[in-house]
Amino acid sequence: MRAAKTLYDHDKYWAECYGTAPFLPMSREEMDQLGWDSCDVIIVTGDAYVDHPSFGMAIIGRLLEAQGFRVGIIAQPDWQSKDAFEALGKPNLFFGVAAGNMDSMINRYTADKKVRNDDAYTPGGLGGSRPDRCSMVYAQRCKEAFGDVPIVLGGIEASLRRIAHFDYWEDKVRRSILIDSHADMLVYGNAERAIVEIAHRISRGESIVDIKDVRGTAFLRHDTPGGWWEIDSTRIDRPGKVDSIVNPYVNTQDAACADKGEPDPAALPSDVLRFVPDARKNRPRSVIRLPSYEKVKSDPVLYAHASRVLHLETNPGNARALVQAHGKQELWLNPPPIPLSTPEMDYIFGLPYQRVPHPAYGDARIPAYEMIRFSVNIMRGCFGGCTFCSITEHEGRIIQNRSEESILEEIEKIRDNVPGFTGVISDLGGPTANMYRIACKSPEIESACRLPSCVFPGICSNLNTDHSALTGLYRKAREIPGVKKVLIASGLRYDLAVEDPEYVKELVTHHVGGYLKIAPEHTEKGPLDKMMKPGIGTYDRFKELFDRYSKEAGKEQYLIPYFIAAHPGTTDLDMINLAMWLKENDFRADQVQAFYPSPMATATAMYHSKKNPLRRVTYKSDTVDTVKSPEQRRLHKALLRYHDPVNWPLIRKALKSMKLEHLIGSGPTRLVPREQPRDAKHKSPRRKNTKAAHDKRTQRGRTLTQHTGLPPRSER
Repeated sequence: MRAAKTLYDHDKYWAECYGTAPFLPMSREEMDQLGWDSCDVIIVTGDAYVDHPSFGMAIIGRLLEAQGFRVGIIAQPDWQSKDAFEALGKPNLFFGVAAGNMDSMINRYTADKKVRNDDAYTPGGLGGSRPDRCSMVYAQRCKEAFGDVPIVLGGIEASLRRIAHFDYWEDKVRRSILIDSHADMLVYGNAERAIVEIAHRISRGESIVDIKDVRGTAFLRHDTPGGWWEIDSTRIDRPGKVDSIVNPYVNTQDAACADKGEPDPAALPSDVLRFVPDARKNRPRSVIRLPSYEKVKSDPVLYAHASRVLHLETNPGNARALVQAHGKQELWLNPPPIPLSTPEMDYIFGLPYQRVPHPAYGDARIPAYEMIRFSVNIMRGCFGGCTFCSITEHEGRIIQNRSEESILEEIEKIRDNVPGFTGVISDLGGPTANMYRIACKSPEIESACRLPSCVFPGICSNLNTDHSALTGLYRKAREIPGVKKVLIASGLRYDLAVEDPEYVKELVTHHVGGYLKIAPEHTEKGPLDKMMKPGIGTYDRFKELFDRYSKEAGKEQYLIPYFIAAHPGTTDLDMINLAMWLKENDFRADQVQAFYPSPMATATAMYHSKKNPLRRVTYKSDTVDTVKSPEQRRLHKALLRYHDPVNWPLIRKALKSMKLEHLIGSGPTRLVPREQPRDAKHKSPRRKNTKAAHDKRTQRGRTLTQHTGLPPRSER
């Protein structure tokens, strides 16, 4: 792989003489006004074009513009023919194709596979403005329009479908989207570094088929090139059989910790030991051969094995290339991109965004823009590793931070330039609210670590949990003239926050708008372990701090916990225990979320294979409880809304079948009443958020577990 080059150290392309466009053009008329005869790069996106750094097409477009390229945007084109893809003419270098900020299937369908009526990334919020499997369709239309123009796939849809992946909507394993789309290259993860290098190399006359050494890219090749050392990980050893192949789990024994470095050779099996010296020596030129598409398609256990290997090769400091056969084609994935430095992050967020939708949309409301227009993204990445989430697979686990100066300057730009600003910054955050400037204490350990999470099963001793940089940022942000309040709306890692009570005090005293949403996700150990989430006791500790500091500030504020139904590893009894916890605390959820198997997530591999890729996968390894039938998924969702009379018949039936009839009846120690109200559609009143009601809930929570017959939370 080539050494990482900083984004602003490339020689600019000759077209920089055209300067900066007010908006990247979406029509030939705009190109004419700019004096362009053609575009160098055309970005095709499934989202409406909003010139804001929260939208991928704006970041990539403005970044390429800053490199001197002329960039056009084709947003939400009519995909029924090639005509819309010819609107800006033929690009000189390549088409960049992305589905948008969301996977198009998740954007279009609910977890129950029902069609959504809305789309937050479309003017007017209307659904149906992009096709299913958006990247694939757009790429094919680009190829029809201009067959000789290279096509580069990017965005989260391409990133999470870069290898053979389980597709929830078809209930089968699909090929890499690179193959199905007939694109020339795929960039995954944070693509800025890769896309800039690709653009410059094509502009210098290099063919895209010859660009094979850019990190964070996937492409097709005929075979493993000379000088590469291939590690065979296409099979799983069965009992009684030992294959002479390099163990794909070297350095990742289940009991290993990040601070132990390389394993003791004396502790390694003999069949592994004889390969370790070569493996260490040749790591930069090593490629791991995954089971082929045909194998993982027909064997769910091999699919789980491939998922485990892929997730172990995600640290840019030590990841190896991967190869997976699809028939006679070889899909090659280079190691992940090197994270951006703080100056590079500042460079990207300091580009000349207009921070509003393109004028072509007129007064049409774009819900996703309305949600983020007064928010500021301060970092990227997440080291939480939650198995149901795809942030780590896409953005990486190493946190990439902006400088304090860059963030405060953006707040001032919002104050001075964004229409409708009332003095409230709606969020300072990112994938998580409180990982800003938190990292491993040792760069050497960080680059060698292969654990999937820094905070599970507990917080790593090598992780610096000091929140002082973030606390200081909050204080400076709320002191900016014209800023009345700074709210924090991003997801909070409360297990991390409790390590720094001063941060919790700052957050609760100044940055909560009455309610703070956090995500314990469950109360029971079985599903929490499969999610890689902390136990409910950590939530209790955070709640104690939250309540104490709210009281000290003289504020009436409440935590709103979020939970997931039907996650792999969840039993019916787990959901009943969770429902009883909700009743103890008098939480009545208006909306509930069921597990959504997104492409490439570890939990999706559990869902498909009934195996746990967090541990060594074998044909005889433990089976993961998996909720697949519509009936069981409905029950789990119903238990999250135990208070809704519509759900009572289903819950009663389940309790009777599980011999838990003592939970049916009236009173605080019962889950649902015996009798159904006349109006089955009647919904229980929302809980009262008053101090008296809060005290009542607290007292009820102290006594309820004495009467339920269920084990106390500390033992669940």
